[in-house]
Amino acid sequence: MDLNLKDKVVVVTGAAGIKGSIGETIVRALASEGALPVIVCRNDRGYEYEKEYREKGIKASFIKTDLTVPDQIAEAIKQTVAVYGRIDAVINNVGVNDGVGLDASIEDFMRSLSLNLVSYYATVKYALPYLKQSRGAILNIGSKVAQTGQGKTSGYAAAKGGVLGLTREWAVDLIRDGIRTNALIIAECYTPAYENWIGQMENGEAKLQAIKEKIPLGKRMTEAQEIADTCLFLISDRASHTTGQFVYVDGGYVHLDRALLPE
Repeated sequence: MDLNLKDKVVVVTGAAGIKGSIGETIVRALASEGALPVIVCRNDRGYEYEKEYREKGIKASFIKTDLTVPDQIAEAIKQTVAVYGRIDAVINNVGVNDGVGLDASIEDFMRSLSLNLVSYYATVKYALPYLKQSRGAILNIGSKVAQTGQGKTSGYAAAKGGVLGLTREWAVDLIRDGIRTNALIIAECYTPAYENWIGQMENGEAKLQAIKEKIPLGKRMTEAQEIADTCLFLISDRASHTTGQFVYVDGGYVHLDRALLPE
């Protein structure tokens, strides 16, 4: 299916992670569809990605940005429009499950909200005039933690809960502008960061297998490519009547009653 994303300018935050991370995979998928991805992230790895894409004839860009600093986000949007003249979609992807729990300082909690929630608001706020011109799309990357809890991560849970609230709010706020806003919810996705987390455990493989057994569909982890494929669909005009939705790409992890599944 042609998603009609060719030459669409898509801003993706937090997308300069290592190969195989969700943001990097989204950007790679966008490039494969002929879109023009703009990586907004603080990691210098983004320069390598920009070079790789440009050597392949893909007009991708990296704008180094500390997403906890709104002025830098505003500048990233300004630079994007200076280069491309438009913005067709924003994918708010940045997120760190930073373990800021009730024993953390108020300052740590606020920093967690700044990265995981306020950056979403700031990116959309500054991109909004251009999204109105293009009648574009907003996609927020969410997490099961906002609905299931996890323990010892109050900052991340609060932020991801806020992300879901903003998704519905913006869907209402922007409906007359023809701007669709949705959230994609992730549960257990096997990324390099997840692999590193498992690798640090003494009984990592056993822990990983126990998690897989709790995922109803296929008893396997979600793949980053499956996340990316759904992201592309949701920002495309193939999803032209979908807004205000929470789309779960999780193998049924959050909603299905695993006790009822056959062994």
